Amino acid sequence: MKDSKSYWKSNVKYLLVLMPIWCFIAVILPILMADWLNQFRIGGFPLGFWFAVQGSLLGFIILIFLYVRLMNRLDEKHQA
Repeated sequence: MKDSKSYWKSNVKYLLVLMPIWCFIAVILPILMADWLNQFRIGGFPLGFWFAVQGSLLGFIILIFLYVRLMNRLDEKHQA
């Protein structure tokens, strides 16, 4: 690896962006905004319920694939 400090700085930067998104998906949408989301429906179910049951899981999976993609690019950039 050419510059490990640069590598880890980029890695931490990714985490500082992705973790608040994770928090938004895990806490804000299904818990704090559930009443507001329930005015909308998907497949006959209130959106707040949908986010608590399915939406959060889909959001987590998307975040995992995004992180893997970002880290693969970072690994390619910093290979010796």
